[in-house]
Amino acid sequence: MNCETYHIPVMLSQSIDGLNIHPEGIYLDLTFGGGGHSMEILSHLQGEGHLYAFDQDLDAMRGIPTSKQFTFVRSNFRFLRNWMQYYGVEQVDGILADLGVSSHHLDEGERGFSFRYDAPLDMRMNQKGKTTAMTILQEYSEEQLSDILFLYGELKNSRRIAAKLVESRKNKPLQTTGQLADTLRPLMGYDREKKDLARVFQALRIEVNHEMESLKQMLTESINILKPGGRLVVLTYHSLEDRMVKNIIRHGNVEGKPQTDDVYGSIKAPLKAVVRNVITPEEEELATNPRSRSAKLRIAQKI
Repeated sequence: MNCETYHIPVMLSQSIDGLNIHPEGIYLDLTFGGGGHSMEILSHLQGEGHLYAFDQDLDAMRGIPTSKQFTFVRSNFRFLRNWMQYYGVEQVDGILADLGVSSHHLDEGERGFSFRYDAPLDMRMNQKGKTTAMTILQEYSEEQLSDILFLYGELKNSRRIAAKLVESRKNKPLQTTGQLADTLRPLMGYDREKKDLARVFQALRIEVNHEMESLKQMLTESINILKPGGRLVVLTYHSLEDRMVKNIIRHGNVEGKPQTDDVYGSIKAPLKAVVRNVITPEEEELATNPRSRSAKLRIAQKI
């Protein structure tokens, strides 16, 4: 079995334990990335056990393991149910999703995910996608820019930032991560510069890749395809993702709207939390894996 893992999975043991793997079960790794989670899941499978791994990034294909128990699906995870129907799979025993941007994406400067490098403003997870961060910065109205910066970056000064971006592009299009960072630094205090720039880049990345819409569809489809007793394990890295996952577990929808039984009026939800509180990394992992600092792990079981 061959696999080139290019980043360290966050909370690996906790995630695998959360899946409660049955050796002959069927599992989905919806964010293959460098293959770390997939390799660990595969090590627990035997006989008819099978793992389907999703990733829309071409770079992920370099690490595909050679195993009869493994199938790679190059697609956005929002289409998981369609692909499972294609492969003749009606229900699965467990689903794992490690959301957000990987350390690989941040380290590959030319992809434009980080302001640590001066690179084209791309930020596409799927290199075949048409919309880039440059497109958004050049074509969105000031109001649209302000909205995504506030909603996806949770930036309180989103209006000022949007106004600055629109003013700047009148003179010269923003084409690189360095230009974007240099344009916005005067609006940010020295003590918050890196954090606020990271929020700007997060907001643009989410918009480029339609991450919130994809997550909503994925979580909804996960409920539909899980077997009774099947596990859903999700790693999140910012409050928007975590809120949606928490809501789907508590209420069966990402909006957090309680649904009650028509007869008894009790809360009706197709999932139940396996662990009452969110799981966070231990001190040792926090010290060795920077990506784990904002990570939260939630585990649920299909009722």
